[in-house]
Amino acid sequence: MHPTREPASHAGWTPSSWRSHPIRQAPHYTDAAALDAVEARLRRYPPLVFAGETRRLKAQLAKAARGEAFVLQGGACAESFNEFTADIVRDTFRVLLQMAVVLTFAAKVPVIKIGRMAGQYAKPRSSDTETKDGVTLPCYRGDIINGPEFTPEARIPNPARMETGFFQSAGVMNLLRAFASGGYANLHEVHRWNLGFVERSPLAARYSDLAQRIDETLSFMGACGFNQSAPQINETEFYTSHEALLLPYEQALTRVDSLSGQWYDCSAHFLWIGDRTRQPEGAHVEFLRGVHNPIGIKVGPSSTIEDLEKLLDILNPKDEAGRITLISRMGVNKVRDHLPPLLDAVRRSGRTVTWLCDPMHGNTISTADKVKTRSFDSILGEVRGFFDVFQEANLRPGGIHIEMTGQDVTECVGGAQCLTEADLAGRYETFCDPRLNAEQSLEMAFLLAEELTGHYRTAGETTA
Repeated sequence: MHPTREPASHAGWTPSSWRSHPIRQAPHYTDAAALDAVEARLRRYPPLVFAGETRRLKAQLAKAARGEAFVLQGGACAESFNEFTADIVRDTFRVLLQMAVVLTFAAKVPVIKIGRMAGQYAKPRSSDTETKDGVTLPCYRGDIINGPEFTPEARIPNPARMETGFFQSAGVMNLLRAFASGGYANLHEVHRWNLGFVERSPLAARYSDLAQRIDETLSFMGACGFNQSAPQINETEFYTSHEALLLPYEQALTRVDSLSGQWYDCSAHFLWIGDRTRQPEGAHVEFLRGVHNPIGIKVGPSSTIEDLEKLLDILNPKDEAGRITLISRMGVNKVRDHLPPLLDAVRRSGRTVTWLCDPMHGNTISTADKVKTRSFDSILGEVRGFFDVFQEANLRPGGIHIEMTGQDVTECVGGAQCLTEADLAGRYETFCDPRLNAEQSLEMAFLLAEELTGHYRTAGETTA
């Protein structure tokens, strides 16, 4: 008989216990019967991910906490139902692979690849409403909730969108699994893509040495007779993640694992709590404390040591390695002041966590025309500040969390392409926050490689 009972530490928790807690960033559905019907159908659908995969990711994140791996988490700010194409999925996957090869060579440890993909359809917003030309409507909260069109009809939360989100997530998962295991992730091919990027980059001379050293390493492996058909060469592990924001959807996809008897949210391998929903007494924390997925917590300038300690007690009372990832999103001008006391408090508590840097959300600005953008220099500056804080603490940084796409969009200014505010109108396609394009993402990887070569290795020598 398969176990079906949770251990005593989860007493009082059920997949629906969040409903008795205060909740923020939740849509108001006007048709309760339609919502109930969609939730009932979702509960009958198969899981999108499996508990065994999720446990494997948790073990790898535990390695990152010990400095034995580096996390690369990336993808769209919010996925769009209209971008449900094989080309868009492939291109984002490809750029993440290209970045991972560069970072693996620099850090000299495995890179854990996690996509903000196959479920990142809901977004928290700073205001419940949006006003244009004197007309005020409910804000757009992501395709899984309502539509981006500025019309009264589109902005009404529609529970049927959850079902669309499920099926599109299933389709994306199918593609990702095929790309990861079907030869597309072959290490030699990924490196050849990087060589093409270096050749066309304005900073080719700066990056060519690193690219050449990677090429020499692969050639050396081949000369030594390393099996070129081995899984380590031809395949990769790739995990999915999203913010656990829309709790009716997350609850409907929560299942008991038949092997362990533990609850898992099977909508994604990795879930995180945003900066606006991390209240210790809130519904989102209540829901996530009971599932056994690895959990991320966004840590911003408003985070306090007291609240962070409460969250760690609630979400990881047994201090399981790999369970908690803290995602710092401070802003380039605040990271060196706000992060050190939090880092020091967590270290003094003896807690085991993985720290990532999210250099995107603290660096969003608006142009004179009220277009949201981000500066490549500010993004890179926050990462460097994050690395500096860890070097001063003699610790290894765990990884990065970025919003990016494999498409040639023009949403972030700067980088080797020297994009300016005047270029934003060219291909500004995001409905939410601006993303690094493919070229900027790869440039970021090469610049991070320079940081990792020094910072990561130095910290490892002092803490080993």
